[in-house]
Amino acid sequence: MAIYDVKVNQLDGTPASLGDYKGKAVLIVNVASHCGLTPQYEGLEKLHETLGARGFEVLGFPCNQFLEQEPGTAEEIQEFCTTNYGVEFPLFEKIEVNGEHQHPLYAQLNAVPDSEGYTGDIRWNFEKFLVSPGGDVVGRFNPTVTPEDPALVSAIEAQLPS
Repeated sequence: MAIYDVKVNQLDGTPASLGDYKGKAVLIVNVASHCGLTPQYEGLEKLHETLGARGFEVLGFPCNQFLEQEPGTAEEIQEFCTTNYGVEFPLFEKIEVNGEHQHPLYAQLNAVPDSEGYTGDIRWNFEKFLVSPGGDVVGRFNPTVTPEDPALVSAIEAQLPS
């Protein structure tokens, strides 16, 4: 199953399609509102704002699997992200990224190695996956890699038209 074929829902629960992002470079991130890494929302939004016109999207997938750091309802998550970080990039329904109830999207993403060869379960909130405009997963970045990290920015820019 291609990433674009995986069924997802918007944060409010309405059906959405990853197929809407065909032809764009996409950064898929499992996010959380009560995590030490939560300030990465600011950098993710900045990437969304500065590179969006060039065919780039950030897609946030809230997850409560890591020390229950995303306990809120859809409304609470949206309000938190908008009020505290001005998030305008798309947020999707809260999902599980590991384990028995792992979302099918993450079943595919977890097979992708990072720069050190790690594959498997998501290690923490804010793990990032870069998807090419053609739908190939071309990069995996561990949670501590910030949105401003030159390696991440360079990888994103390599997927965008000049």
